[in-house]
Parts: sequence; structure tokens; C-alpha cells
Amino acid sequence: MVPRPSLETTSSIPRPAAAVKEADAGRQTIASASDDFPASEPAALVEPESPVPASLVAITPSARPRSVRHGVVHERRFRDAKPINFGKRSPKHLAVHGVDVSRWQGDIDWVKLRSQGANFVYIKATDGGDHLDPMFRKNWRNADEAGLRRGAYHFFYWCRLASEQADWFIRNVPKDKDALPPVIDVEWNHESSCKRRPSHKNVLDKMQVFMDRLERHYGKRPIIYTSPDFYADNLRGAFQDYPFWLRSVAAHPGKVYPGRDWVFWQYSGSGLSHGVNGRVDLNAFNGDENDWWAWLARQNGSRMASN
Repeated sequence: MVPRPSLETTSSIPRPAAAVKEADAGRQTIASASDDFPASEPAALVEPESPVPASLVAITPSARPRSVRHGVVHERRFRDAKPINFGKRSPKHLAVHGVDVSRWQGDIDWVKLRSQGANFVYIKATDGGDHLDPMFRKNWRNADEAGLRRGAYHFFYWCRLASEQADWFIRNVPKDKDALPPVIDVEWNHESSCKRRPSHKNVLDKMQVFMDRLERHYGKRPIIYTSPDFYADNLRGAFQDYPFWLRSVAAHPGKVYPGRDWVFWQYSGSGLSHGVNGRVDLNAFNGDENDWWAWLARQNGSRMASN
């Protein structure tokens, strides 16, 4: 059986008006559970803390040779269909830029995309407990071969156990010491089939269970991606010892998320670039080129995986 791709959309990756070719969708090999999510989850339900089952083994990273060196930062050459004047705190003053993608970007020419300034990429991998992006494996492999620093993100579904979602992500995302830290994407999706909005405490508890499992498995502290409304409802002042990736497409994150440190800034949802048909999200790293290499070194060396 082939897991059907999710119809969930996020504020970061909107579904395009026209259908996009789903290359490699037929080559997925992971069996899917039911697509019928539970309508709700009992508030008192305790998330199990048992180790990840032996059956949920991460896919072995590709051993194919890389065609492009990873140790070069390419200058930003992206365009924007809806440019914003950020003033003196513009992302264009930051040295290291990248993108995030999902199935909706279709087939990507990764070498071209990198030459335009995509030094890193976060790739949609999973959402919920049984949805796998049909382009994930192809994007994961090809981005690495083109020389981009790559990471995977999970869209969190509020009508599913956090432990089940963590196991599903671990089952589908390779454990690669050179990969960027995994990302948990938390937001309110007004078009989601899940209409539940957990309490503030339940949101934080579920996120903690998910992030703890990923950190134990990958040996890297997960990054929290979020949007302004979800942050205001749930995350202001929370998870001070976790890195954040903040969506802020009309103003600098310092204005939208005052007092919050951040690693990545998603500054546009309407980017244009050679190598991608249609629009793509644009992101920047918070620091100069030296900061970038130092941050990467810390991710690869400061934490040790337990398995």
C-alpha cells in the first residue's frame, strides 16, 4: 500500500491552483495506516515515553556521491512576486539564504536553485501519523547531491497523538549526521480537517513529547517553526532553550516576536527562482557566513545520538 499524500496546507506552503506532477509518488514503500484521523484526543491521555519500536527504523542515508561541494555559500539572487520593503533590517543584509519546499513545488532543478542562493533547504516530510509527502525522498536525495544543507520538517496535526507522529517522522526521515536539525511545524491551519484547538498546556505538552523523541533519535534539538497567531496564542515565553524558525513576511521578526531569539526567518512566501516552477518560500539564517559555519559545526558535534 502507498500512503496517500496529505491534503493539509500550511501558511508556509500553500496549495497551487494548478495540479503539480507528483514524481516518485509511486516508488514509496512505507505502508500507511488509515487516513481517518480521530476526531479528538482525550485531554487526560498520557503520552507513552517508551523507546521507539525496533520496527520503526530510519531509512539508511543515500551513499550516492555528491556532485557539488557543500562548503560554499552562494549569494542570494532570488526575486519576489510580492516584494516587501523591510527597511534597514532587510533579509537581503543577511549572508545565508535558503528555501523550504514540499510536493507543491513539483520537480526541482536543485543545481540551478542552489546557484540562485539556496544554501539550505527544509523539505516537507510528514504530517500527522500516516501522511508522507510523495516528493520527500526525491527532494531529500537530490538536494544533498546538489550541495544544499538539508533538513526535514513535520507538520503537526492536533488530532493525533504526539508520540505516533514522532514515530512516523522517525520511520520516514533518515538519520544523517550532516542533516540540519528536524523541524516541528506548529500553527493553526484554518483549512485543516482537524478543527480541534487544544489548551495552551496541552499544546506545550504534546510538542514536548514530540521534540523529546526526535532529539533522542537524531541527537539534535528540534527547531520550532511557527506563525504569528499561533505564537501569540501558545509560544510567547515558552521553550526558551529551543531554536526557532519564525514566519514574518511583512516585518522583521524583532517586531512580530519581540524578545524571541531565532535561527531562521521565513521572510517571503512568494519567492521566484530559476530551478523552481512557481513560487517558493524564502528564508534567511540569523548571522553572517562565519556564524553559519559555526552553527553547523555545533549541530554536528555538540550533541550525540543515543541510537
